[in-house]
Amino acid sequence: MEHFISTFLVTLGTPLVFIIAAISLYTLGKGADILVDEAVGISKRLGIPKAIIGATIVSLGTTLPEASVSVMAAVKGNPDLALGNAVGSIIVDTGLIIGLAAMIKPIAVDYKSIKFQSWAQILSGALLVFLSLPAISGGVIHQWMGFMLIGLLTAYLIWSFKQSKKALPVAGNAEGNDADVEDEDDEESQNVAWQFILMVLGIALIILSSKVLIPSVEVIATRIGIPQSIIAATLVAFGTSLPELTTAIKAVQRGHGDLAVGNIIGADILNVLFVVGAAASFTSTGLVVPAGFYTLQFPTLLIVLGLFRFMTLNKGKNISRIEGSFLLIAYGIYLVLNYTL
Repeated sequence: MEHFISTFLVTLGTPLVFIIAAISLYTLGKGADILVDEAVGISKRLGIPKAIIGATIVSLGTTLPEASVSVMAAVKGNPDLALGNAVGSIIVDTGLIIGLAAMIKPIAVDYKSIKFQSWAQILSGALLVFLSLPAISGGVIHQWMGFMLIGLLTAYLIWSFKQSKKALPVAGNAEGNDADVEDEDDEESQNVAWQFILMVLGIALIILSSKVLIPSVEVIATRIGIPQSIIAATLVAFGTSLPELTTAIKAVQRGHGDLAVGNIIGADILNVLFVVGAAASFTSTGLVVPAGFYTLQFPTLLIVLGLFRFMTLNKGKNISRIEGSFLLIAYGIYLVLNYTL
C-alpha cells in the first residue's frame, strides 16, 4: 500500500501533493477526535478507567502500523528494520510523545488504575533486552522466543480485560422493574457497541491518514532539496508512531491525560510482545540483533522507560512540564548520538 501511494504521489504536481498532505493532516486530526471521544465515552459508560481503555483497545489499534512494518521486514529478511522499528517506536512513544504532550499540558496520572500495565511496560522492555543478550541467545531473537512473546501478549490482554471487568459498576436497580432494567441494559449495550464501532473507525482513519501524510511530506521534502538521509532519519522513523502522537496530543488537549498515558504504556508493551513477537514468529532464522543496539538503542530504551516509570510514581500525580522536558532532552540526545556514534 505504501509503495502504491508513494508511486502515485510522485506523478502529481507539487501543489496537488500539498493539498493531499493538508487533507491528510485534517482527517488525521478528525480521526483522533473520534477515537478520543469514543474511548472516553466507553470508559464512562462502562466505568472502566480511561488508562485501561488506552492501554488495551486504543493501543492495539495504534500499534498496527509498527506491527505491519516489522512483520513485512522480517519476512523480507530485514531484521534490522523489524527490530529497529519496534525499539525506535518505544523510544519515540515514551520520550518524544509523552514529552511533547506534557509540555502542552501537565498529564494527570492515576497510578492505581495503571499499576499492572506500568509494571508490564518496564518488564517487557527489560525482557526484550535480556532475550537479545549474546550470552543468552547469541544475539538472536529466535522464533521460539517470538512465540513466547505472543503467549505473554495473550496473557497480558486477558489479565487486563479481567481487571477492567472488576472496575465495572454493579448493574441493576433494587427499586426498579426487572423489565425496565433489562431495557436499559439492552440500550446501553447498543450504545457501547456503536461507540466501539466509531472508535475502530477513528483508529482506521488515523492509520490511513498517516499512510498518506508521511509519503506526501516525503515527496515535498525531496522536491525542495532536503537530503534523503535526513528524511529517512526523521519522517520514516516518525511515521509509524504518528497515530500515538496524534491520539496523545488530542487526549491531553481535551483533559484526558490518563488516556494518553495508558495508550503509550500499552503501545510500549505491544511493541515488544506484539510487534517483536510477531516479527520473530514469522521467520525461522529469528531476528539478528545489530551490534549497535547494545551501545545506544537498548540503553536508551531502558533509560527512557525508567524515567517514565519514575514520573508515573510522582507524588504530585502528574507528569509536569519540567519532567516532559527531561524526556524531550533524552530523546534529543538519542537523536544526536545516532549520528555521532
